[in-house]
Amino acid sequence: MTLLELCPGAIYLKHYLSSDEQIHLAARCLELGEAAAGFYTPIVRGRYPMSVRMLCLGRHWNATSYSYEDIRSDVDGQPVPALPADFESLARRTALDAGFPVRPDICIVNWYRAGSRMGLHQDKDESDASLESGAPVVSFSLGDTAKFLFGGLRRREPVETVPLESGDAFVFGGPARLRYHGVARILPNTAPVGLGFEGRLNLTFRQF
Repeated sequence: MTLLELCPGAIYLKHYLSSDEQIHLAARCLELGEAAAGFYTPIVRGRYPMSVRMLCLGRHWNATSYSYEDIRSDVDGQPVPALPADFESLARRTALDAGFPVRPDICIVNWYRAGSRMGLHQDKDESDASLESGAPVVSFSLGDTAKFLFGGLRRREPVETVPLESGDAFVFGGPARLRYHGVARILPNTAPVGLGFEGRLNLTFRQF
């Protein structure tokens, strides 16, 4: 593992997960995604579908109200699956390795395909207490490499491109918690063999 600080509060943990950990985590995501209240395509304000499929654990992120809830009221009304204890433990360990204490209770899994994108945005729908404390977002990449965009606290500030590969982790909190970020593109056929899916799975953990 190589630990790099992109700016105060933003830590890039390159090659963080072993091959076995990646295979196990991918299998768990696919298993959860095939169950009730599994993967779905979010429809955002304006009735536009996102280019990723999403799975929410712990709390559901409502794509029309930009808020968290206990049921998927904008999808099918089903209750949200619980956040698995092993997921929570992994996120907590990774945050500590990056220098942050956190109590993650939400995981959003985004499944990117070859043409998927994610525009620049801030993760700011968590509680005021969480945002004010700088509790970090903890992210894991599985599968194809993503051209991850990491900007400043204003949308028009310069943006750095980081190639997040399978097994990489990225943690941003404290003074970097509300920095803009997104995904410019996915690089097809860059995933290691044996993960059992096509595209990229991105797991992001938050403390509500």
